Amino acid sequence: MNMKVMLVDDHPLFMEGLQYLLGTYGINVIGTAKNGIEALEKACCLKPDIILMDIKMPGCSGLDALKLIKVKMPEVKIVILTTSEEDNDLFDAMKFGASGYLLKNMNARELVDMLSALKKNEVPLSLGLTKRLLEEFKNKEKPSDQNLALDGHDGQLSKRQLEVLEMIAKGITYKEVGETLGLTERTVKYHMSRILELLHFENRAQVIAYAARMGIIEN
Repeated sequence: MNMKVMLVDDHPLFMEGLQYLLGTYGINVIGTAKNGIEALEKACCLKPDIILMDIKMPGCSGLDALKLIKVKMPEVKIVILTTSEEDNDLFDAMKFGASGYLLKNMNARELVDMLSALKKNEVPLSLGLTKRLLEEFKNKEKPSDQNLALDGHDGQLSKRQLEVLEMIAKGITYKEVGETLGLTERTVKYHMSRILELLHFENRAQVIAYAARMGIIEN
């Protein structure tokens, strides 16, 4: 798989094992770091495409490192790794620009599939975390938030776009949406880009927030 990945975790054994597993699938791990500060320094030098980063680290957490790296390198996709579905940083991580949020107990094949989806600009979320994210958005995002669409904006969307919006917000991949609706993956991506444009959104996390708040999907 043609992507440059950097790993950030303060547990050497886990990081070495993950590096080995990714290597067996042909994924190029170009560097590692053991805390957020080191991650920032190495990211600036190595220019990775993707960073897989632990959320809980001493000194500089994954959340703090996420904010620092995204300021300097907004193009880098950062996927947060966590040990529990109950992690309280999920909402903030997505709000500050994380491209995904994965549980460490997933198997190697699942991780590789998630990275493939990320390369296609999809948002990888482990099972269970999508529901948590919907709950967090409902609890924390206020209707007056300027980043969210105003009530009634869904009236601008066609029936097909609403179908795509509902499925995407549930965490279904573009390919699976296409197979369900009888569309090509390219057509689904086109519909998604139009949804973002019509609702004045920048990313899929905002789509999830909007769909939850408007009752388009249930948590």
